[in-house]
Amino acid sequence: MKQLKDLQLGESLSEMELAPVERLDLIKYAGASGDFNPIHTIDAEAEKAGLPGIIAHGMWTMGNLAKLFTPYLSEGFIQDYSIRFRGMVFIGDVITLKAAVSEKQQEYTKFTVQAVNQQGKDVLKGDVVFLF
Repeated sequence: MKQLKDLQLGESLSEMELAPVERLDLIKYAGASGDFNPIHTIDAEAEKAGLPGIIAHGMWTMGNLAKLFTPYLSEGFIQDYSIRFRGMVFIGDVITLKAAVSEKQQEYTKFTVQAVNQQGKDVLKGDVVFLF
């Protein structure tokens, strides 16, 4: 495995496919985060809000994206994380996490990151700055 500082512009980290989203994932996240909005755990409440079903917390998806960088924590840390939510994540969705080098400096590497669902649609897009 290459070190992050050795990656060149345009090179990507290995993609990571998450297991299909389960209700239990979102219940656990609600407990950990304190975000108990019922649209994330109760079907009837999500439908009452005009959604086709419960949706994952946006921050659940964002937090999972950081897993791409876990193997590299001996090299440095995520200094900045800038994300735009682009779509909803539903129960059963399979999310693939991606990161590609968009800028290189001596002290950091910037990555364009995204999470896409099984239909190839972006659900999250942004940038991560990894400081060495």
